[in-house]
Amino acid sequence: MENFNWTKLQNGSDIRGIALEGVPDEKVNLTPEVATILGKSFVGWLVQKINKPVAELTIAIGRDSRLSGPTLMSAVMDGIASVGAKVYDFDMASTPAMFMSTITPGFDCDGAIMLTASHLPFNRNGLKFFTAHGGLQKKDITDILTLAQSNNFDSASAPGNITKHDFISVYANQFVKKIRESVNHPENFEQPLTGLKIVVDAGNGAGGFYVDKVLKPLGADTTGSQFLEPDGTFPNHVPNPEDKQAMQSICQAVIANQADFGIIFDTDVDRSAAVDQFGKELNRNRLIALISAIVLQEHPGSTIVTDSITSDGLTQFIEQDLKGVHHRFKRGYKNVIDESIRLNSAGQESWLAIETSGHGALKENYFLDDGAYLVSKLLIELAKSKLANQSLPDLIANLQEPEESSEFRIKINVDDFKAHGNSVIEQLQEFVSTAADWEIVPNNYEGVRISCTSASESGWFLLRLSLHDPVMALNVESNVKGGVARIVARLLGFFQTTESLDLSALSS
Repeated sequence: MENFNWTKLQNGSDIRGIALEGVPDEKVNLTPEVATILGKSFVGWLVQKINKPVAELTIAIGRDSRLSGPTLMSAVMDGIASVGAKVYDFDMASTPAMFMSTITPGFDCDGAIMLTASHLPFNRNGLKFFTAHGGLQKKDITDILTLAQSNNFDSASAPGNITKHDFISVYANQFVKKIRESVNHPENFEQPLTGLKIVVDAGNGAGGFYVDKVLKPLGADTTGSQFLEPDGTFPNHVPNPEDKQAMQSICQAVIANQADFGIIFDTDVDRSAAVDQFGKELNRNRLIALISAIVLQEHPGSTIVTDSITSDGLTQFIEQDLKGVHHRFKRGYKNVIDESIRLNSAGQESWLAIETSGHGALKENYFLDDGAYLVSKLLIELAKSKLANQSLPDLIANLQEPEESSEFRIKINVDDFKAHGNSVIEQLQEFVSTAADWEIVPNNYEGVRISCTSASESGWFLLRLSLHDPVMALNVESNVKGGVARIVARLLGFFQTTESLDLSALSS
């Protein structure tokens, strides 16, 4: 492993790499050998962190449906066992389930690993690490990779045991129990979803379990559910609730089967979205509005933390209709979750942290971004609505949605892209100060958000630096037809006065 670049595997608080050959210009760097060393490194990190002898450690491991999963998982388990720690093999699992293994009585694992690369292409894979305190932070991943680079591990005289466990059934049963108790159906306690047709699209990822292990025991008719079989080639669509084709697929399934509700998961089930009985998407701002309505019924006046690109209509809905507080923070699900935790510790009650991507975390569920937990909350409300002869979308009837919404990605063609991007943002603020109908929105935590007040534009835009890439993301929304094009045309005039930006996305 000489000259191997371990730092290239770090992606924020995850490890991500190329696990399979076959894509031009993409060289495999997440090999079984690398995976074995990473298993050993996590054990070494855990020993230091929780001050427990290796022989007393138990580490759980699971994977999503990626083609490289079984081989890499076997390699990680071999690495963990070789240094003397005990391994629980969960086989196919979800990312949130792996965290739950660290706090579930009877398991109480010291650490857990999920092999996944979320919605990335089939040739990628990665590792997410957990302890009972939650997902590891960026610095923790750096420390694990430092241990991997030194690769200085002693083999145990007695390797740790590797034992198989059906944890996904244990994990799924918590949802069955919660939905039963929360709906408290007066005539059908055991099967409160009887009479409801619910269609699930797992996108050939790891979420297919939700049909057989959650919905069917609760009495739901799941006819028309699709792509439940794990298949790492993802032959039908990308398993990603943000993907237009994926959302179109579940919307069509709801309409074709005349279902009451549709559910779609991403590959590793830490994100989800939904579809109402009319085949209308409940994702992005609509999903945030719906779960906010539920949470603010339970915790009136509390704060909803979202990422930076949520709409003005959502703010109005949360603050005026629901009488809550909308705290718009940075992009990145970890940022949103950590901010909600920070607010609570500072005395500001916050029960929900959610990003427009579908990462939603609730205080009542350890601030774990769990797509299955999120949709279970929606199903409870769906069943209650049916009992009251109401409709779930009634909860967000007053949500004002923009007429138009677009995102543009502007490439930065210099090496020091962060400094250049920040310079462009400063120049934009100066440009805006000379425009009578554009105003800088206060209390913005990344980039610059501008309110466009003229009747012909009636909207806003946000320009920010991407978290990892040499790209500036531009989100634009307007309440009038043609408003986005008018805002973009004015912005194009500004951008043409700057240097080293690829403006093709704006002018196409």
